[in-house]
Amino acid sequence: MKKTPLYDEHLSLGGKIVEFAGWQMPVQYSGVVAEHVAVRERVGLFDVSHMGEIWVTGPNAEKALEFMTCNNVTSLYDGKAHYSAILNERGGVVDDIIVYRCSKERFLICVNASNADKDFEWLTKHNPTDATIVNASSEYGQIAVQGPKALELVTPLVTGADLSTLKYFHFVECEILGSPVIVARTGYTGEDGVEIFVQADKTADLWRLLLEHGATLGVLPCGLGARDSLRLEAALPLHGHELAEDISALESGLGWIVKFDKGNFIGKEALLKQKEAGLSKRLVGFHLDEAGIARQGDLVTTLDGAQIGVVASGTKTPTVNKALGMAFVETPHSALDTKLTLVVRGRAIAGHVVQLPFYKRSK
Repeated sequence: MKKTPLYDEHLSLGGKIVEFAGWQMPVQYSGVVAEHVAVRERVGLFDVSHMGEIWVTGPNAEKALEFMTCNNVTSLYDGKAHYSAILNERGGVVDDIIVYRCSKERFLICVNASNADKDFEWLTKHNPTDATIVNASSEYGQIAVQGPKALELVTPLVTGADLSTLKYFHFVECEILGSPVIVARTGYTGEDGVEIFVQADKTADLWRLLLEHGATLGVLPCGLGARDSLRLEAALPLHGHELAEDISALESGLGWIVKFDKGNFIGKEALLKQKEAGLSKRLVGFHLDEAGIARQGDLVTTLDGAQIGVVASGTKTPTVNKALGMAFVETPHSALDTKLTLVVRGRAIAGHVVQLPFYKRSK
């Protein structure tokens, strides 16, 4: 298994290491609930160095990405990022990504850990131009600083940029500890914060600096457990759960980033047909009305036992303090407040469809 540049730091902090997408990663340090609460109320640090970084450059970089991704790349400007997806010809999600525009001829794509090599091969194979595509994942570490005090922690450490004016889904190229970094106001927790791309050999120095300066703010190192509970409360999809190559972007609720009014892109024709025909299933949120926790793969049925769907993700989260999850259900059963039955270890548990997201921070 692979190790991030922070592996030794995790061990020194008592992180519990597990296998995740081929990487040895911390699932928790002080505990999932404590780490979850730290991000909601103060600030937490996540090692996300396992994520992949792919550069697309050259005079035709924008044109290539416009065809290979579903969001409108031409709407970006220097210093702006957007959430997007790489789709297959059937409209399924190869991966969900963030695209950062440094210039019209220089774009950075952040991809999911388990998909980095696959995404690179896909983009290289489907490149419609002579754009240069480089998998630079091994060159970077990445630290997510998340929570209402995240900017208070990071801003004093940065030189060459003013983070106080950095808007959501914007980024700056600047320096920390004299080393070049990219600081993006993005995240995967439903809270404010930034994600910092740093040279791989400087990642541990940055991690220790953030822990040191964040001590008075109540910073905690956080693992995969809190990352998952936080993203689920915010109803942020996870590839392999809510997103997959055999589930269309529309079925997964990504219709808002599928720009049919732009030029041609991979998967457009299939999604147009599906949109015109109507979706047979949809992703919904649910609460359980009885004791229990539904997990990925658990069946969803009507009250009389007819199967109508399957759970994509589920748990009981600290902030909402309810057993909840997201599931794919047949469209006629997707309306708010529809009563459902979730089959958990052979036991039928009552639930109902609720509005997403489960949690939304106050601005």
